[in-house]
Amino acid sequence: MINDVQNKLTSFPIQAFQQDLINWYLAEKRDLPWRKDQDPYKVWVSEIMLQQTRVDTVIPYFNAFITKFPTITALADADEEDVLKAWEGLGYYSRVRNLQAAVREVKETYGGKVPNSPEEISKLKGVGPYTKGAILSIAYNIPEPAVDGNVMRVLSRILSIWEDIAKTKTRKIFEEVTYELISKEDPSSFNQAVMELGALICTPTSPKCLLCPVREHCTAFEEGVQADLPIKSKKKKPKPLQMAAAVLYDNKGNFYIHKRPPAGLLANLWEHPNLELDSVSGKTYREQLGEFLATEYNIDAELSELSGTVQHVFSHLIWNISVFIGKVKNASDTQLILVTEEELQKYAFPVSHQKIYQIYKES
Repeated sequence: MINDVQNKLTSFPIQAFQQDLINWYLAEKRDLPWRKDQDPYKVWVSEIMLQQTRVDTVIPYFNAFITKFPTITALADADEEDVLKAWEGLGYYSRVRNLQAAVREVKETYGGKVPNSPEEISKLKGVGPYTKGAILSIAYNIPEPAVDGNVMRVLSRILSIWEDIAKTKTRKIFEEVTYELISKEDPSSFNQAVMELGALICTPTSPKCLLCPVREHCTAFEEGVQADLPIKSKKKKPKPLQMAAAVLYDNKGNFYIHKRPPAGLLANLWEHPNLELDSVSGKTYREQLGEFLATEYNIDAELSELSGTVQHVFSHLIWNISVFIGKVKNASDTQLILVTEEELQKYAFPVSHQKIYQIYKES
């Protein structure tokens, strides 16, 4: 730990800080479904869902997911198609694929009980330092740090830490700080309290300092620099890609779709045929799409004029998708599968392709 932070901790009133923070949390915490009990499986599912996703969005997904897969065994034994469908719309699908792989290991290796040691739980697929700390502290009451962006923001203000939280090495500093600050008697409430404080009071912009239960312990508030912290360098802007997609149907109203590869972006999800466009080919988007369907899928389709556009933003990419509708005239030896409109609802599609289908419905 850097000396400056260590010096601050030496004179910091740790016990009073713990008490004020936990008392506030126990009195004011939100009524969230994963807080009904300390079931490690439910804690695990909630923490995976909450990565990169707002609480309000997660609540209905969590309730539906736990209803469908109430136990480790239920999720471990489930068909991946059903699991992806239950996750449809939450995004970052590698999260749920890793979760299912990990619970299968828990079922096989640990008899269906989530391990309660840092070493064993860290070996599970998709369980990084934050998820490990969250499960161990919240479910098992073990004083392990659970450090995410929320926690780093709160503690950077409390202790006036001017390190760039976007850098990987900075997380280690905050993990060591949390080891020092965490309540050994009630680590579950402590870690949840820091997260809750970051979500409700110590927000990224315009922190509600006058409502803060630990304001008198906050160095940044005392120095008047709470708006300047945390330090966070900007990420690279996502790269825009111009794409075209076709909603293809036959004369019976069935649809042609295909499954994405088992690895990479949106792995194993279903989609309408699409391609990345060549901006210097001199051909229109519709011409490029028609040629792609013919050469890639042996599909001859009568494509409409442009029916609409869809934009979808990833952390590193922006898809700008021009949407066309096509009646298939000939489909010989195509790799695409043909499904009815009713069957279409059973497959898991990324949000962008749900929007593409919506354009078809509205056209």
